[in-house]
Amino acid sequence: MENQSEEVPLGPVKVGVTYNIKHAEHASGKAPDDQAEFDSMDTVLAIEAAIRRRGLNTVLLEANDTLPQRLREEQPDIVFNIAEGSGGRAREAQVPALLNLLQIPFTGSDETTLCLALDKALSKRLLATYRVPTPRWRVFSPGEPIRTAGLNYPVIVKPNAEGSSKGIPDLCIAQNAAQLRTLVEQNIALYGGDVLAEEFIHGREFTVGLLGNGASVAVFSPMEIVYHNSPIDGFNVYNYTVKQAYTEYVSYRCPAEIPEMLERELVRLAKKVFLALGCRDFARVDFRMDGEGRIYFIEINPLPGLAPHYSDYPMLAEFCGMAHEDLVYSVLRAGACRAGIAL
Repeated sequence: MENQSEEVPLGPVKVGVTYNIKHAEHASGKAPDDQAEFDSMDTVLAIEAAIRRRGLNTVLLEANDTLPQRLREEQPDIVFNIAEGSGGRAREAQVPALLNLLQIPFTGSDETTLCLALDKALSKRLLATYRVPTPRWRVFSPGEPIRTAGLNYPVIVKPNAEGSSKGIPDLCIAQNAAQLRTLVEQNIALYGGDVLAEEFIHGREFTVGLLGNGASVAVFSPMEIVYHNSPIDGFNVYNYTVKQAYTEYVSYRCPAEIPEMLERELVRLAKKVFLALGCRDFARVDFRMDGEGRIYFIEINPLPGLAPHYSDYPMLAEFCGMAHEDLVYSVLRAGACRAGIAL
């Protein structure tokens, strides 16, 4: 990637960029999507370039075992965090917790919110107290009996604490108890953690991006994922296969072609979820609508991907007139404003 940042005189503020990238030598080989949530180096460099073009110093900080020492050596004024962490349902909290320990301000949600949001069942349980509608669900844990009663079929099966459609293969829909039991067993064997089974909502799918903080958080127009094809007969699922070859399966419509009342409801619910979970700076919320027009919260990603022209969050922002470079800087500025840092 051509680096044009040298054309801009750099000021005194130093911005660290924390990240995890895909490493072929680190792939476990157990699951084909083992590193699905990690970024490419192109994405990291695009974020760095966007920051440097605003006249800010940058330092790249890979979130591996050298990170604590590098943070002490580099002493960034603020960190732009896109690190996913490694291992366990608290992995997204690893870097934010370290940054808080070292008293280094950073963009995005803190470790508590990231832990809560990554655990899909836990976030749904909390949001139910705010009357946020979500499909009925059940969690299955390794080593415990798989009790299939209480759910209406079909159901979708996925890891309870993963993102980027990790653990959602082409065989992810159960239409009876026997299939559910098989899919849960396979998912536990591959990913080792709790498995979420959720009643599948046939219908339209929307994602809503948010930017900023508090009651004044800005909400982008909802984007619809429009399916033209599916690797799963009879079911439209935004799974790993679809995301890897999205031009074959889907297109994106933003703003979504929906009545104004429905758009207001999606925006209202997205903002409600964002504030209820204590999100900061940016996030993306996914919804499904059934055939009767009822909206269901599916999940929230308070650490959404920022790959230019690929990840849903920068894509919907671009549809709404905000270029990738401006989006990155807006996220940084939101975090800096919270920390009292003048950029």
